[in-house]
Amino acid sequence: MQTTDLFQVPSDSIVAGVDEVGRGPLAGDVVAAAVILGDSPPAGLTDSKALSPRQRERLAETIRSEAVAWSLGRATVAEIDELNILQASLLAMQRAVEALSVQPSLVLVDGNHLPRWSYEARAVIKGDLSEPAISAASIVAKVTRDSEMVILDDLYPGYGFAAHKGYPTKAHLAALASLGVSPVHRQSFGPVKRLLARLEVG
Repeated sequence: MQTTDLFQVPSDSIVAGVDEVGRGPLAGDVVAAAVILGDSPPAGLTDSKALSPRQRERLAETIRSEAVAWSLGRATVAEIDELNILQASLLAMQRAVEALSVQPSLVLVDGNHLPRWSYEARAVIKGDLSEPAISAASIVAKVTRDSEMVILDDLYPGYGFAAHKGYPTKAHLAALASLGVSPVHRQSFGPVKRLLARLEVG
């Protein structure tokens, strides 16, 4: 395994890109995607956060229909609380790669950490900006998680999950203080943990 942001990928490699979405939110699973692109990647691939929701959805549809293989992996709220968010993110990425219908000979991972696995892998800092397969994975993961947060908004109304996707906005923190902790909130995260502690004292 190697961690670097400057390297040459062998031309005969079956390359998968993997990225996760959802480290920062106070609620919901962390979701990862793995993508193996064909010879002609879709135009417009970049970091999912740099795209509008409509652009992400359009590209995600193209990626899912044209990729050699793609898959999802996740770590649940319970796993996040048990393992910590970094380890849960790595677990989600491992599950995504293992679920690919075509197994890669090289995995490019966004960031500077690698899961503990047997794959030949390289961590690429800001890889969602430089590696098309990682960009594609970030887009698929983002679209997937965002749609799931809309569903959670229906299941747990009042928190505003559809709007902020679980991130600690002022509106989310205010709703959390007013409504209390839902089953999909991460109890190990500071604002949620502090609220639970105050409730226990009270």
